Amino acid sequence: MHPDSHDVAIIGAGAAGMMCAAVAGQRGRRVVLIEHSVHVGEKIRISGGGRCNFTNTQAELKHYIGCHPRFARQTLAGYTPRDFIALVRKHRIGFHEKHKGQLFCDDSSQRIIDMLRGECSQGRVQWMQPAKVHEVRRQGKGFALTTSQGNVHAERLVVATGGLPVPKIGATDYGLRLAQRFGLHVVPPKPALVPLTFAPESWKPYAELAGVAGAVRVRCGEQSFDEDLLFTHRGLSGPAILQISSFWNPGDSLTIDLAPGRDIGVLLRQAKAQSRQSVLNVLAQTLPRRLAQTWVQNLGLAGERRIAELPDAKLAALGAALAGWTVQPTGTEGWRKAEVMRGGVDTAEVHPVTLEARQVPGLHFIGEVLDVTGWLGGYNFQWAWASGYAAGMAV
Repeated sequence: MHPDSHDVAIIGAGAAGMMCAAVAGQRGRRVVLIEHSVHVGEKIRISGGGRCNFTNTQAELKHYIGCHPRFARQTLAGYTPRDFIALVRKHRIGFHEKHKGQLFCDDSSQRIIDMLRGECSQGRVQWMQPAKVHEVRRQGKGFALTTSQGNVHAERLVVATGGLPVPKIGATDYGLRLAQRFGLHVVPPKPALVPLTFAPESWKPYAELAGVAGAVRVRCGEQSFDEDLLFTHRGLSGPAILQISSFWNPGDSLTIDLAPGRDIGVLLRQAKAQSRQSVLNVLAQTLPRRLAQTWVQNLGLAGERRIAELPDAKLAALGAALAGWTVQPTGTEGWRKAEVMRGGVDTAEVHPVTLEARQVPGLHFIGEVLDVTGWLGGYNFQWAWASGYAAGMAV
């Protein structure tokens, strides 16, 4: 057999690619893992502030979106958070739950990268790194790859090139272009889990609130999230906005309740009967003071006026404004700030069990390159593990 011949070639040594390589290699397949960067798993390394939010115990189909939302059901069921947690425990990596099922390493995210590399070593995976893929073509029933480190022939080809976010760590659209060259439809990619921006003139009254944060309920259409919001100089960020950004499209408005679970109008009217404080001081007991001051000014109220001097209708209007703030973003902070990609290889083109292209036998797509996008909080890594496992078992 020619020395450059393998059972499986995988392009991309990120979360999904390394998972797939380890599973396939440990099943006795001859695997070569091709990575264009000097470093592997960079998205793992920077995730969770360097501690990697590696899964979510609550991960279910409802936490994923795409043009065909039920596509991911079998893949997610085939490799669950419990399965990945067992792998983490096997490697004696300490972890903790931070918030709503989100699991993080106790120390460095490098532990997850080392774990995956160790699993690849156990499967005798061959590495080509750094190696740029110049050409991919059909050769017989397999694939011939021309790379900067030499030629490769493989019976199966797995594309695990990730999405477009964070170009500085080497993200490219190579996987999408490769899919199109083989005739597969690609859902146009868009930044997701990304801060939203506003027209400078319309945002001027709120720009001075940059740095102010608080718990809110944000809604876009039928979807809503209860999370923290952060004001920025250009718009809105924080978990609430990152979550809703995956459901936002240009032209959509957001409705934000800045005091969820509290009826500010009622609280203000109660304070009116009991307090000699100013309206600003009363409001600042519930909201960040800078935020309270901005809303009082927006309604043309003098914040220093005693609350007892204000009519109930004004207090009710202030409460309603805080509970139903409606804004229309004009854009996002783009790929530089996005955590994941919305869109990708159309899942209608791919078998839901094997992740093999229906019209191109032997060609598989896994991870973020597919049109499957998870919520914020470890869901996208769980998709990487699950899809990598499914393809690793299929090849």
